[in-house]
Parts: sequence; C-alpha cells; structure tokens
Amino acid sequence: MSNSVLITQVLLPNLISTLIMVIVSSLIATIIGFALAVVLIITNKKGLAPNAKVYRLLDFIVNIIRSFPFIILMVALMPFTRSIVGTTIGTSAAIVPLTFAMTPYVARLFENNLLEINPYTLDAAKSIGATHMQIIFKVMLVEAFPSMISSVTLAIISVLGYTAMAGTVGAGGLGAVAITYGYQNFDNTIMYSTVVLLIVFVQLVQWIGNLCYKKAKD
Repeated sequence: MSNSVLITQVLLPNLISTLIMVIVSSLIATIIGFALAVVLIITNKKGLAPNAKVYRLLDFIVNIIRSFPFIILMVALMPFTRSIVGTTIGTSAAIVPLTFAMTPYVARLFENNLLEINPYTLDAAKSIGATHMQIIFKVMLVEAFPSMISSVTLAIISVLGYTAMAGTVGAGGLGAVAITYGYQNFDNTIMYSTVVLLIVFVQLVQWIGNLCYKKAKD
C-alpha cells in the first residue's frame, strides 16, 4: 500500500472518526458528569442540602457503571444503542457506550475536585447570604475549575483508549485500523503509523490541558 493511499484512504478517515467519538462523548460526559458531581456534593452529609437517600442511590449507580470493563459495557448496551441510533456498528453507535463509560468517571473526578475546596470559603459564601446556585456556580465552580480542567484532560486521554477497544467490535477509528490492517493483516507500517498518531494525539491533548490549567490558575 502506497503512502498516499495509506494516509488518504485509511488513516485520515479513521482519525476523523476517532476525533468525533472522543469529542462528542467527552462533551456529553463532561456536562452530565458535572451535574452528577454537583448533586453528589450538595446531597452528602456535609453538603448544602444533605439527602442520604439521593446520595446513596446516585453513588451506587456511579459505582455500578464504573465497575464494568468497557468492552463488556459496550456489549451490554448494544440493545440500548440500537434503539437510539438504529445500529450497533460505526462511529455514532460507539458514542453511546463511550459516554456511558466516561460519565461516571468524570462525575467522580469532579466530585473529588469539588471536595478539595476549602470549607471556610463555602462558609464565607453562606454567611453573606449566597444562594445554593450562587455557591455552586460562583464559588465552587470557580475554585475547582483548574483542577476540573486536569480531570477532563485525564478523562479525554482515557476515552481515547476506550475508542481503540470499541474498534474491535465495529466502531471504526484508529483502533479498528490497528486491529484490522495492522494485527490481522500483519501490516507493520499501518500498525506503527496508528501508534504514532495515538501518541501524538495524547501529547497534544495533554499539552492543551496543561496550557488551559496554567491559564485558569493565573
């Protein structure tokens, strides 16, 4: 296979598929994960609105989903995925289990970030009459934002690994290229080209994450 064919017909289309899977699932998981983290924080025994039943239920659900190995979660969600996107194969189908896998992970990371906030800062906000929403978005989010950026960076890199596993069951992307062309067809050129692309992607994500973290800290 010539270099031009390798790039234009194999690597580039699947790189785009990988980017779509990572970006869309990361965006959805970050939004939902933040919402879950906020509920966990405000309903715990030291939260703004303690509610043991809600906290225990949500904590249980998060732990259950996190306990699934991704490849098993992907298979278990196939009926649900088919009902949403009409298929269990392809980039769109992979986004569903990727989002399911990433959301509780992000929620737990964000929860830990929010727990690290100095309690005296929250007490000060309460003492001046700030509402719960003001405390959440103008105090907690602001204080934890740099740490949350680092958490999102870590989650994005993790979901990139999930996309490689998703590629083994028909999701497409660079993982599928490495397995189909590289491993099964013994094409080392494609195999190592895929590895290089994944390394570059991870380094780029980490660099952007570090840059955003430094700017948020300033």
